Amino acid sequence: MSDKIIENNQVTIMGQIASGFTFSHTVFGEGFYMVDVLVRRLSSSKDRIPLMISERLLDVTRDYTGEFIMASGQFRSYNRHDEQKNRLILSVFVRELSFIDEEPDGAKTNTILLDGYICKLPVYRKTPLGREIADLLLAVNRPYGKSDYIPCICWGRNARFAASFEVGEHVQVLGRIQSREYVKRLSETESEKRTAYEVSVSKLECMDV
Repeated sequence: MSDKIIENNQVTIMGQIASGFTFSHTVFGEGFYMVDVLVRRLSSSKDRIPLMISERLLDVTRDYTGEFIMASGQFRSYNRHDEQKNRLILSVFVRELSFIDEEPDGAKTNTILLDGYICKLPVYRKTPLGREIADLLLAVNRPYGKSDYIPCICWGRNARFAASFEVGEHVQVLGRIQSREYVKRLSETESEKRTAYEVSVSKLECMDV
């Protein structure tokens, strides 16, 4: 059963380690650590993607900043209680990892496949320049009754298609993980810069048809 479940959430990224390791949590004596990786887009910009890595995969006491890796696993979410609100925290849970010389030219450095269910009504809108966008929240099942909640963003004809989805519809998406900085206003005088993560959808299919 677990192998089948894992197939509905597959991520592979290639990029450059951009931070040291910070401790996240322990499960059954196994420590998990967070590290940021810079992943190149087709444009000159880069996405900064957080990875969650077991101390059993590599030596987390070392500083690998600047080295290139290829990692595969799942895009996972959990709710963190923060300032009387729940914040959705997203990261790539790494199952396999290898060091590479650098990102190969023309290689797909960032791919994700998700198979899940629409868990809130899509939000469709247009930019001031008329570009169509739709925001989706996808529930992707995990073993043992758990689910990951993954924000997705669609463009153009995919956005028009997604706008018609109902809660509970079964969909499959192919795309890439992207990071986006924004400023969160905390009070009249305070604000802080945060980073949001979402899946930019390139292909979208309704599985209920």
